[in-house]
Amino acid sequence: MPKPTKHVEIVRIFLLLAFARMLSAQTYDVVLQGGRVLDPESGLDGVRNIGIIGNRIAAVSTRPIQGKVIVNATGLDVAPGFIDLHSHGQDDENYRFKALDGVTTALELELGASPVAAWYSAREGKARVNFGASAGPIPARMAVMGDTSHYIPRDAALNGTAAPEQQATILAAVQKDLNDGGLGVGLGIEFAPKQTPTEVLDLFYAVAKWHRPIFLHLRRPGDHVIESLQEVIADAAVAGVPIHVMHINGTGGMRTMDALRMVDGARARGLDVTTEIYPYIAGSAPIESGLFDPGWQENRGITYSDLMWVATGERLTSETFDHYRRQGGRLIMFLNSEETVRNAMRHPMTIVASDGLLTNGQGHPRGAGTYARILGKYVREDRVLSLMEAIRKCSLLPAQRLEMTAPQMRHKGRLKVGADADVTVFDPAHVIDKATFERPGQFSEGFRYVLVNGQFVVRDGKLEQGVFPGKAVRAPTIDR
Repeated sequence: MPKPTKHVEIVRIFLLLAFARMLSAQTYDVVLQGGRVLDPESGLDGVRNIGIIGNRIAAVSTRPIQGKVIVNATGLDVAPGFIDLHSHGQDDENYRFKALDGVTTALELELGASPVAAWYSAREGKARVNFGASAGPIPARMAVMGDTSHYIPRDAALNGTAAPEQQATILAAVQKDLNDGGLGVGLGIEFAPKQTPTEVLDLFYAVAKWHRPIFLHLRRPGDHVIESLQEVIADAAVAGVPIHVMHINGTGGMRTMDALRMVDGARARGLDVTTEIYPYIAGSAPIESGLFDPGWQENRGITYSDLMWVATGERLTSETFDHYRRQGGRLIMFLNSEETVRNAMRHPMTIVASDGLLTNGQGHPRGAGTYARILGKYVREDRVLSLMEAIRKCSLLPAQRLEMTAPQMRHKGRLKVGADADVTVFDPAHVIDKATFERPGQFSEGFRYVLVNGQFVVRDGKLEQGVFPGKAVRAPTIDR
């Protein structure tokens, strides 16, 4: 190839200088100046200036740039906003905790919603962070069968078997919710244990044409996780449906690494299987749910003293368990080891997700502190993950899980020109979770600035008041 002539080289230099002058002359709406920018897609890890116009990133530059609002991010880390695939808390209380934990997108994918259109409509213009839901056969089942719970089955849909005509009505509702933009299907098999393997497989077949993921809470936990995974991996293979296994460390317990080996094997053979973890040794669930049907001790390898009643902090006995099961309410289940959590976290394909829900400040600390805990404890203090790997698990991997379903996710989980201006800026020396099992409703510390679609929801470490820039994340609708 001939070398450029001197004239061509002069023109090239002139154009580069002109572009640099144009870049420096541009006035951006917001400039994040001098922070350490970490982009898990490109591997960028260096000091940059980020310019934002409207809801998009318009510049990532080593050169000084001008803005109407300039944030001095010197000494701070700048990452794509975190994406929580498993967030049951879908109201303003929970969105506040999410924003102060670095989350810019919170999705209800395990249980989903039904009807989906009404669920989305109820949040338009009222959300601090981006929101979305899968189609929910569990809420559809509860409505069809007349269950009295508003969250997960506690009576008719828990203990009853759906008649053929009811099953048809549930499937029709799921298909309508997929037409209306549901981000897949949220299937909590353990929450409705009377669903037969045939009924579950029929659901896989019915939704296959959308080729959206089924987000799965497996049928049985602990020692039964292998057969439970075998069920859904086989269903995925024969129906041609992508699957995402929720909280594999919470379901797998001491057999988590065996379960992850199965996920690796399925992926190596071409199946679209992903999974997630949360950074805690305990899970949480309503005591009246199917998770505590007879046999729960053997299934999970725990007993009454491993259960903590959220409202009082007390550990349970057989007597208090029976009392609270009649009453209903949430408890904490200590069912895992720190070693298992760390090993699952190190797996290259595990996504970080919270499974979070707080009500009047009560619940599990994961609803408030999941992402600060990853950065503070597992990156800075314990060095289980590198900073870039942690950010990848919190942003890029969840975006990639959904980008074939919802094309807008291709613009999230990255820091590059053209990406959505969902950005988290944190102090790497001080970011930490404050929520505990005894006091779960404590905001994380260290997130200095959080932007959702280019608007601040956290500024100088404090929530902005009266701002609701969150947008719906949904699949393309069909019959609207």
